[in-house]
Amino acid sequence: MTVVVGYIATPEGRAAVDEAAREASRRGARLVVVNAAAEDAYVDRALARQDNLDRLRRWLEDNGVEHEIRQPDAGRSPADEIVTTGEELTAELIVIGLRRRSRVGKFLLGSTAQLILLNAECPVLAVKAEG
Repeated sequence: MTVVVGYIATPEGRAAVDEAAREASRRGARLVVVNAAAEDAYVDRALARQDNLDRLRRWLEDNGVEHEIRQPDAGRSPADEIVTTGEELTAELIVIGLRRRSRVGKFLLGSTAQLILLNAECPVLAVKAEG
């Protein structure tokens, strides 16, 4: 059994990982963390630095969460990476973090969360950061 979580180094990303770790532990599942950049982007603020991933890995290990962290090469959108990972692993749950965006921002840039919600084959849990 697997829980997949989309992760970026923001409060929303951390909230998603926290909830995904709880869900994985509750279900006795392995957690797969996916940190993906935008398509064909060589520099993307969503792509976590190595020190951030190391802290995340230590936190998961310290909390006894069986996990894998994936940071695929650019090529697919983050939504496609997360949905495809869920399909490949027959995930029982995908967890994503949400942030507030303006209507114009969603219209012009699309919404990764919306694409995941519409395309995932398994349930998706969306969480917000406190504050």
